[in-house]
Amino acid sequence: MITLTESYIDALAPNDSAVKNGRGLVKKRSFVQLYKSEDGTLLFGECKGSGSSNYQCSADFIDPDKPVLRCSCPSRQFPCKHGLGLLYAYAGNETFEIVPIPEDILSKREKAEKREEQKAQKAVEGADAKPKKVNKSALKKKIAAQLEGLDLLDKVVESLVRSGLGTIDKKSVKVIDGHVKQLGNYYLPGAQTALRRFAQLLAEAGDDREAVYTEAMEQLTVLHALIKKGRATLTARLETPDMKPDHETTIEEWLGHAWQLSELKECGLVSENADLVQLSFQSYDDAARQEFVDLGYWLDLGAGDIHKTLHYRPYKAAKHIREEDSFFEVAKVKELYRYPGDLNRRVRWESLSSRPLQDADYAAIAACARRSYADTVKLVKNQLKNPLADKRPVLLMHVAAAAQTADGTYAIADEHGQYLTLGDAPGNAQRTTHLLPYLEPELLVNSAMLVMFHHGLDSGQLLAQPLSVIGQSRITRLLY
Repeated sequence: MITLTESYIDALAPNDSAVKNGRGLVKKRSFVQLYKSEDGTLLFGECKGSGSSNYQCSADFIDPDKPVLRCSCPSRQFPCKHGLGLLYAYAGNETFEIVPIPEDILSKREKAEKREEQKAQKAVEGADAKPKKVNKSALKKKIAAQLEGLDLLDKVVESLVRSGLGTIDKKSVKVIDGHVKQLGNYYLPGAQTALRRFAQLLAEAGDDREAVYTEAMEQLTVLHALIKKGRATLTARLETPDMKPDHETTIEEWLGHAWQLSELKECGLVSENADLVQLSFQSYDDAARQEFVDLGYWLDLGAGDIHKTLHYRPYKAAKHIREEDSFFEVAKVKELYRYPGDLNRRVRWESLSSRPLQDADYAAIAACARRSYADTVKLVKNQLKNPLADKRPVLLMHVAAAAQTADGTYAIADEHGQYLTLGDAPGNAQRTTHLLPYLEPELLVNSAMLVMFHHGLDSGQLLAQPLSVIGQSRITRLLY
């Protein structure tokens, strides 16, 4: 028998409107027939619609990790509100009559099984087959264009450094914007984004550019590192076209490589049967990327690592792409794919099932929290030394105690008396530190806290922004 929760069904929905409409069908008693198979792997029924005949909808859980929802309605949305409503009805304990599985569903299952067998056979044949030949001529042209783009970027950066940030005015920012557009012709999306971020930083500062000089210099350091590392990588690939992508660092993504799941698997960047708990989630507008970003931080209960999921919605296509949302259950993932990276690797999966959080899960979360602040600070500082690494790593820390100083600053302490000062990351639109006084005091004693580290460039101090607090068998999210 399948177990469904509303949180899991919400995650299947293409948007909030589909969730609302699906729930509405159940409230309006729009389902005139509700059935389920004896083994509980199939739900199906009839739902009143705008047409003269009822819509036939079904949810097939023959593979629990990849449910197949079908409906006879003309909606282009998938899954449609009728399929979601069917699931909400089941989760809401509506009465489902037990009947035999319809012949058309059995036929579709048989066809699907054959497709999977053929797919598996092709995968085996593909593994035994010779590797695909690289189009060396096309690859050389692309690499030559990328190197040309890095040369252009190098000249721009050198000009900015020689002239000094103090000479940059509105006219200069427009010139930089022109170079940003130029980089679009050189297959260097990472470099284009980094230069656009630099230009926007100065443009948004207006006449008070001195206030962002430190951040601007940090961004120039990123650009310089990208030019140096990018040239070395591309030159090596030009000499050896068959060279495999670098799966140890993030340079390939900076140079525009879109990792395929098959590549990650070939590099050994996949683990099986992972249980993940989302500890924090936020959506934000990344103007430099010209995309909306849905960012989730997840704890791998088995490995103890904090991973992140990134879902990009380009401005031009945002209305056609489903926005991700918070997830409040344990995500059970058969195959977890990890991207090359640092402390917080990006992860992906093709399918998942879920279950509610249990007391044992909260105990596992607490056990994964880092207890030595001194060791953690060294780890974070080592990552911050790399200009191309994520400058805001997120880690789960054990909190022995918390205190507020006379000036209102918060700090958390470990069992050895080492302190971490809490403070909001600059540029983060969502602030959280000011919410700490509203938490029950006992939540900040012998608990766990998910924090985002960031380096105060002007003060030289390492600060941590609280994202969530885990204690007393609950997760209190400060950032949604």
